[in-house]
Amino acid sequence: MIVYGKQIVTYILEKYPSMIEEIYFSKKIDKKQFSLFRKLDKPIIMVDNQKAQALAKGGNHQGFILKTQDFMFTPLNEIKKFNKIVVLDEITDVGNIGAIARTAYSLGYEALVIGGINTVNMSAVIRSSSAAALDLPICLYKNTQTVANEFKQIGFDLIGAHMEGINIKQFNNNSDKHLLFLGSEGRGLHPKLQDKLDYKVSIIMSNKFDSLNVSVAAGILMYELGV
Repeated sequence: MIVYGKQIVTYILEKYPSMIEEIYFSKKIDKKQFSLFRKLDKPIIMVDNQKAQALAKGGNHQGFILKTQDFMFTPLNEIKKFNKIVVLDEITDVGNIGAIARTAYSLGYEALVIGGINTVNMSAVIRSSSAAALDLPICLYKNTQTVANEFKQIGFDLIGAHMEGINIKQFNNNSDKHLLFLGSEGRGLHPKLQDKLDYKVSIIMSNKFDSLNVSVAAGILMYELGV
C-alpha cells in the first residue's frame, strides 16, 4: 500500500513504524526527522518529482511517500466486542468514508463496518481520515443485512439514518450497545435493511433544505447519540 503526505507519513512513523516497508523522499528533509527514518533500518530511496508523482498517482505527496504493509481489516466477530459501532451501507466515496472514520474515532465510536461493497481503497481512506482510520478497528463486510442480524441476536440496538425518522434531538437511546447505519446519499439504506432497524432517526433542517453530505450527517448523528 502506498501512502503519502508529510502529516500521514509522520503519523505512521510515530505510531505504526512496523507497517513501513520502504521510504521515498523527493526532497531533503530535516536531519533529525531523517535520523528517525534511518533507525527503522528500511530502504530509503531518493526519487525525482516525476517518480514521486507516479507513486502518489498525482496526489499531493509533499515529498514524503511510504510503501507499507496492506491495511489489515478487523474480522466481524472481533467487532462484536465493542459497544458503539458505525455501519456504512454501500457508501463508496473514499472521502466520505475517511471523514466518517475520523469523526467516529474523535467522538468515541469504537469501530467501523464498511458494508455493501467488495473492495475499498484504504490508502485513500487513510489520507482522507487524517490517519484516524489506522486507529479505528475497521471491518469490510459485504452483506450489511447479515451484520444487522448477527448484532441484533447479541443485544445491540439497530439505529438507522432515515429522512422520515425521529428527530435526533428528541430521540432517547438508553441502550449501552448500538449500531448506527448510514446509507449512500443517493439511495439511503437498503429497504430490506430498513426493515431490520429498531429505530430510524433524522436531522431536521431549516430553510427547506433536505440534504446533507453523508459524512456531515454522520457526525451530527454520532454526536447526538454519544452524549
